[in-house]
Amino acid sequence: MSARVGVDEAGKGPVLGSMFAAAVRGTPDGMPAGVDDSKALDHQRRLELAPAIRERASRVAVVEVPVAKIDGDTDMNTLTVDAHADAVASVASADDRVVHDAADTNAVRFERRVADRLATDCEVRAHHGADADDPLVAAASILAKVRREAHVERLHEEYGDCGSGYPSDPTTRAFLESYVETNEELPACARASWQTSRDVLAAIEQVDLGQF
Repeated sequence: MSARVGVDEAGKGPVLGSMFAAAVRGTPDGMPAGVDDSKALDHQRRLELAPAIRERASRVAVVEVPVAKIDGDTDMNTLTVDAHADAVASVASADDRVVHDAADTNAVRFERRVADRLATDCEVRAHHGADADDPLVAAASILAKVRREAHVERLHEEYGDCGSGYPSDPTTRAFLESYVETNEELPACARASWQTSRDVLAAIEQVDLGQF
């Protein structure tokens, strides 16, 4: 029996930690009241909605893309396409209608790239803002964000206060600078391919050169 699947990701832009993509299969009217773009909800509300989403969905999947893979040879846009496709492949059945929050400036290109990676014959659609106007995509947005937040909490347990992990976060940048200054290398949780990481390493190298 065909159904609907919503797909979204969290953690595409941070300099620290993994990215996560989630897929939720079910019916839009079967999702709990209050589902919305995860960015429009506070942390506590996301935690409250996540178990209700899992209970009401017919299937859910959350895929992790770790730092080592992000720093590999594949570009981030392709990694995001692959993550969306992997999440869909874990939950979709033939003839399901799959809706993605487009992670590309060109939504049609994004949906075509995802469709090309799926072995299951699904109707694939993507548009910007789907996490705000499609309950299943919103549900996927919440599950991906909750997993990303739990991941960041584990980083805090391991490294201390490293902020949100985003390059714009002063706490994250201060953490990176302090870690590199002390250890002369990036922490394992940092995306070495990100410009922020390169800038921090370059700044420390300049300080070292200035001491001679």
